[in-house]
Amino acid sequence: MSKDLAPLGRLPLLILGMLSLLGGVLGGLARLGVAVPDVAAAQTTGHSALMIGAFFGTVISLERAVAIGRGWAYTAPACAGLGGVLLLAGTPVVIVQGLLTLSALVLTLGCIQVVIRQTALFTIMLGVGGLCLLAGNMLWLAGADVHALTPWWLAFLVLTIAGERLELTRFLPVRPAAAPLFIAAAAIILGGAIVALWHQDSGLRVFAAGLLALATWLLRYDIARHNARQSGLARFIAICLLSGYVWLAFGAALGLTGGYSVGHPLRDAAIHMIALGFVFAMVFGHAPIIFPAVMRVKIPYHPFFYVPLLALHGSLVLRVSGVLSEHFALRQHGAMANAVALAIFILTMLTSVIRNRKR
Repeated sequence: MSKDLAPLGRLPLLILGMLSLLGGVLGGLARLGVAVPDVAAAQTTGHSALMIGAFFGTVISLERAVAIGRGWAYTAPACAGLGGVLLLAGTPVVIVQGLLTLSALVLTLGCIQVVIRQTALFTIMLGVGGLCLLAGNMLWLAGADVHALTPWWLAFLVLTIAGERLELTRFLPVRPAAAPLFIAAAAIILGGAIVALWHQDSGLRVFAAGLLALATWLLRYDIARHNARQSGLARFIAICLLSGYVWLAFGAALGLTGGYSVGHPLRDAAIHMIALGFVFAMVFGHAPIIFPAVMRVKIPYHPFFYVPLLALHGSLVLRVSGVLSEHFALRQHGAMANAVALAIFILTMLTSVIRNRKR
């Protein structure tokens, strides 16, 4: 059997993912008329692919490859990261689509191996999340419009995160209703994504209903409610998670009004409440744990960790306010502030690593 990859060998994969993140963020700003370098300005239509398929495809599959501990599993982050860089370089999109699809396939196979090792609801849900990414990438490869992929790509992120949170509920007292309710919410999400392939508006509303049910489940059953009473890193993580769940609920509520449909005036707010408010709040909360596990470095907790979190939420409030008030300049400023919040977060994590090494 192939051996695991050493931490230093994982760094190039992480760098590829970060390049996709940078290109995706700049491409998103270009969509709002913000001046960015030409290489990113050309990616106004590739924003979602860079952020979800390339960046999150890289970092999530890298985390999974480390957990599996086999060399073949690193094919997934390598293909996702390479696909993102090639998309930025202007490579024919079919090559990028093929690489991202191969990445999702390997990720899904890795999830299946995890299920075989440990058959549990949370491992099955991680596998379902991988299948959603694979379905979205295959649809894109088959020629589907990128907007039709939104529920599949969002389901990949949401169900993967929810599956990881579900794992920790085993430390809480057994609540018989928790598992059936979780399964029901996930089923509604998947059902909505499937229906949206033929009936976009009604399918996306069902999808939103599933997201709202899942947000309610997370707020009710996640261990973060208990950890918020603690201190230090445990409390910081809990606050990240709970604030993200609130954004997920708000984004789902807008989706119920039709906000996920292409051309809807609230689409930008509805999508970014989930993709930024929910997903990146999860990233901010989990990074001090996951990054050390992947790269074998320590990230000591510091109260400054709250600064990028507050910047993320504040900038998203600004952006959503611009959408709701139809004030385009306010929406632009909110988007630029989103980018600044992500930059502050990355610098905060790097500074924490450097400070720890100096000690």
